[in-house]
Amino acid sequence: MPERTESESRRLLRRLRDVLATPGKGQDRLDRITHLIADSMATEVCSVYLFRDEETLELFATEGLKKSAVHKTRMRLGEGLVGRVARSGLPVNTANAPAEKGFRFMPETGEEIFSSFLGVPIQRVGEKIGVLVVQSKEARTFSDDELDALEVVAMVLAEMTELGAFAGDDGTGQALHRQSLMFRGTSGQEGASEGRVWLHEPRVVVTNPVADDPLTEIDRIRDAVGQLRVSIDDLLEAEHLDKEQRQVLEAYRMFAHSRGWLRRMEEDIAHGLSAEAAVEKEQSAARARLEQVPDAYLRERLQDLDDLSNRLLRILTGQGQDTGAAMPEDPILIARNIGPAELLEYGRRLKGVVLEEGSVGSHAAIVARALAIPLVIHAERITAEALNGDHILVDGDQGIVHLRPEETVARAFRDKIAMQAEAQKRYASLRGLPAEAKCGAVIALHMNAGLMADLPSLEGSGAEGVGLFRTELQFLIRNRMPKRAELASLYKRVMEAAHGRRVAFRTLDIGSDKVLPYMKPNDEPNPAMGWRAIRVGLDKPGVLRMQLQALIRAAAGRPLTIMFPFITEYEEFIEARALTLREVHREKSLGHPVPERLEIGAMCETPSLAYAPRAFFEAADFISVGGNDLKQFFFAADRENERVRRRYDTLNLSFLSFLSGIVRRCDEVQTPLSFCGEDAGRPVEALALAALGFRNLSMRPASIGPVKALIRRISLAEVRAVLDEAQAAGDASARPRLMEWLSRQPE
Repeated sequence: MPERTESESRRLLRRLRDVLATPGKGQDRLDRITHLIADSMATEVCSVYLFRDEETLELFATEGLKKSAVHKTRMRLGEGLVGRVARSGLPVNTANAPAEKGFRFMPETGEEIFSSFLGVPIQRVGEKIGVLVVQSKEARTFSDDELDALEVVAMVLAEMTELGAFAGDDGTGQALHRQSLMFRGTSGQEGASEGRVWLHEPRVVVTNPVADDPLTEIDRIRDAVGQLRVSIDDLLEAEHLDKEQRQVLEAYRMFAHSRGWLRRMEEDIAHGLSAEAAVEKEQSAARARLEQVPDAYLRERLQDLDDLSNRLLRILTGQGQDTGAAMPEDPILIARNIGPAELLEYGRRLKGVVLEEGSVGSHAAIVARALAIPLVIHAERITAEALNGDHILVDGDQGIVHLRPEETVARAFRDKIAMQAEAQKRYASLRGLPAEAKCGAVIALHMNAGLMADLPSLEGSGAEGVGLFRTELQFLIRNRMPKRAELASLYKRVMEAAHGRRVAFRTLDIGSDKVLPYMKPNDEPNPAMGWRAIRVGLDKPGVLRMQLQALIRAAAGRPLTIMFPFITEYEEFIEARALTLREVHREKSLGHPVPERLEIGAMCETPSLAYAPRAFFEAADFISVGGNDLKQFFFAADRENERVRRRYDTLNLSFLSFLSGIVRRCDEVQTPLSFCGEDAGRPVEALALAALGFRNLSMRPASIGPVKALIRRISLAEVRAVLDEAQAAGDASARPRLMEWLSRQPE
């Protein structure tokens, strides 16, 4: 009996393939397919529901329900049994549909006379495409063989939907990778760019979902799985693996040697699928199952299974990462996530980067800022939708991506780019002029950097120096700890490229979201408030001493500026300062030149440091407010959490009053003070900071022009008066009054 069912399944798939190969409109194909499935499965009803948008399913074709309901009946995701299948990605099989929880009666379809219901998802590797349903009057539960057969058919429909087999003249049933789509993500780096998609990991395209010879396909899948197992075993034999890497590969090996995994794929092949389609079907089913699991560890294994399935598909299809495709002239990189070293390999060829994951403080975001290319993160599902060569627009300012945009959208976007280019020309004319306000106050504008690639911007942006050089990037992009000589060589090149301008080197700031690939990660419930930055340096002084030695040797007698990150109390600074002075003394005793002038400063990134003893402010040669961290700790709002970080305004009067207190304490002892962070590069925020008394701002190079242009046409004394007025009025934020006042100022 099972053999007979398998033969019927293969026969059905061949008939489906013939229908799909016949010229005709998409709607005609769907109508014939629903008739074919109902006939083959001996049911009165077969219906295909496809997603109209992310939240809405629409009846696209039916055999047995009222034809007048086609393209009229719609339901929300999760609504009714069909919506339940779509939301969960799991089948619903019942003999008494009206009695099922969540059943929705749709009188326009005439389905009330049908008792039994079998619905399976039409999905492809996490892509929810629709639902395939069969119904009959007889109250019965469909057999496992019937369920398997319908799931196999749904897999083929998913592949053919992606290829546009059901596209209609009116745009209904459009091929998944031909539609214009917009993705709302998060801005990781500002800027706007237009280009063509370049996938970091190209999609595997399955063009042969149906196979005639199951024995040949089973041989192919067994051979490919064998190759996969050997490749994983070879990787495990590598000597350089650390404990974490070995654990990941062990998980891979466990999946690869799973008999159940291979058996399920062979069963799908027996039903008529090709080896490639069987892999994708099992991958989709496993995704759906694991997404329902509450256990976080098991959900993380989904990534392992995805990677393993993709490896297997590449073996079967020969579609490796090097597909032979030429990178377009204006590439915009699309990836689930990417490490800093991989991103640096692409370098300045990229016009932009879009990631499904990542964070605003991630390694990739830091590199994107260094390369001055727009970055959007949290663009969910874009790797599933984008294809190499697709037209794409990246708006890093708003965190929006337009994939295969309509021409009207593209024209508006080009107008925005043109306006930005025109503005940059105006800012270029200010390059050699000081950021002097109308009241006579002069603000020193510095740039942030972290790579040698940043340094050419020092001249072109008009920056007076580097207010923050992130030294951790050189540690993050390597798979081993850099040597002292390597660091000294790099720091020397940075100083030489600065041509005498001041460069403030921030010592190693790791921990939180910056974990070195060769250091054992710490399992901390809240890493942003855990073992990070100077805490690591003082607990493991060997690395900090090595870095300080490299900086001293790189200076070779020139002035040197060092600042320590995440200082939270006076004692930490004193300990770090003493360690630095000991290294200077040691270098001098070895006969090495020491800096002619040494500045040792601290970053104020927690509210606690603002209340440190007066002795701290006297001991520090300078203080730099790290605005990004300070704001998140002040408001208790994680800057990686979109739900809360946007609720809190930098121009909140409580925060501005707090910053004023820091300015006042530094003024009392004449300690130079700067502000470093995203807000320093936003013209309105920068104006408010300058009005509070900050005379040194450090920002990304592209922000220097806009900030300077605004400062030069405004009196800071008048801005301060607006802030005081908002404070006296009891306003929550100074922004409304400040924006209204700015609107009345002459250009």
